[in-house]
Amino acid sequence: MSRPANSEANRSIPSNFRQLRACLLCSLVKNYEQFRRDGCDNCEDIVQMRNNSDRIADCTSSSFDGFIASMKPTGSWVSKFKKIDNFVPGIYAVGVNGHIPDWLEYELKRNGIPYVSRDGTLNPNSSLEDEEEE
Repeated sequence: MSRPANSEANRSIPSNFRQLRACLLCSLVKNYEQFRRDGCDNCEDIVQMRNNSDRIADCTSSSFDGFIASMKPTGSWVSKFKKIDNFVPGIYAVGVNGHIPDWLEYELKRNGIPYVSRDGTLNPNSSLEDEEEE
């Protein structure tokens, strides 16, 4: 017996495993064509990757480690641990190699959005003093 498909999750799940990329901001994994067609389901308002190959190249990486299938992010301890519990259901990278571009870091800071590095390191442009102030 099949269950009704979650259309939000289906849109985020890679339709094929060629040219997979992970968003540097949220770690959502999609293929290049999905990022081009739909943008990032979590970050599109600020990153604006839809139909913009330069933004896709700047804000995603083909170098990432592992997969997390997060179908119910709000109830998952793994999603909470990886800080993806407020994102759409989908496939996420365990770690993403690379850093967001300076212009994106500036936009995040300007909009009061905290940046969580997805490669397991601290934000390379933040200092420990900034973190202690929070």
